Amino acid sequence: MTDHAAPQLPEYGLGAAGLGNLYTAITDDEASAVLAAAKDAGFDYFDTAPYYGHGLSEQRIGAFLAEAGYRPALSTKVGRRLEPAGSNPVPDNGFASPAPFIPYFDYSARGIREGFAGSQARLGVDSVDMLLLHDVGAMVHGDAHPKILAQAVNEALPQMATLKAEGKTKWIGLGVNEIRVCEEILAQVDLDVLLLAGRYTLLEHEAALPFLNACHRRGVCVVIGGAFNSGLLAASAGEPLRYDYDTAPEWAVERAAQLRKVCADFDVPLPAAALQFCKAHPTVVSVIPGAKSAEQVRQISEWTRHPIDSGLWAALKERQLISADAPVS
Repeated sequence: MTDHAAPQLPEYGLGAAGLGNLYTAITDDEASAVLAAAKDAGFDYFDTAPYYGHGLSEQRIGAFLAEAGYRPALSTKVGRRLEPAGSNPVPDNGFASPAPFIPYFDYSARGIREGFAGSQARLGVDSVDMLLLHDVGAMVHGDAHPKILAQAVNEALPQMATLKAEGKTKWIGLGVNEIRVCEEILAQVDLDVLLLAGRYTLLEHEAALPFLNACHRRGVCVVIGGAFNSGLLAASAGEPLRYDYDTAPEWAVERAAQLRKVCADFDVPLPAAALQFCKAHPTVVSVIPGAKSAEQVRQISEWTRHPIDSGLWAALKERQLISADAPVS
């Protein structure tokens, strides 16, 4: 059991990758409108990272906070440092028109401290609520994973613990898209929180459910990102269907269609079921959908409040579209 107070967060927050121009660009004014709508909706928790738009997401949040005189809960990430691109081409990394910086992985103690200093400057804050080690794991690092894992345990996380002791953050943990690396690190280090994206969702949760149950027993809180599986569960007609930041495979498209049909039988929008399903697990402290317009934020807010009859969950379990053991309310 970890010796920390559980993160106190609103049930729903805002994932701010979209403010870094994920897939498509938005203007500074549009980004500000997203943040204002999130504030109005009570989504008083923003999650960002230096990687999102190569600093652009953090810059936009910092500008909004300074203008609005507002301080929500904040999480950002370490594990990449941003270097000015100069005359070098800027990689897009899935971000349209990112800031003119090149991100490099750096899990060294110095890289963690310097990376966080950059985030502090862009956000205009001295401290954040959660500091997360970003994108460790074999899925990202391949053959380099064992070396990165050792550096995460021996350098990065101890440096993050030092920042916590200095009052620069309340909670430390991981921000990742894979379960295995969470298990590997938790076997060696106590963490306060995990931000797990895309692995515990209405579409896909069978593998993650035992892990979340184990986190609950251990006292490790979880923030759920990617509740729509890169937008697949919230896509409107004609929108590109994505899964794990790429084109959705056929199995995912078919399963989403089956989920949508059962939800329609109960007059529940599929995205409402997707959000409320994620929030139902007792170890989940917040769910952070992304948005790229104020209208999207308002729509998400409606989905979080949409009444859902218990019959929907029973029907989904009966049709084996969700796990029989999944918490649903």
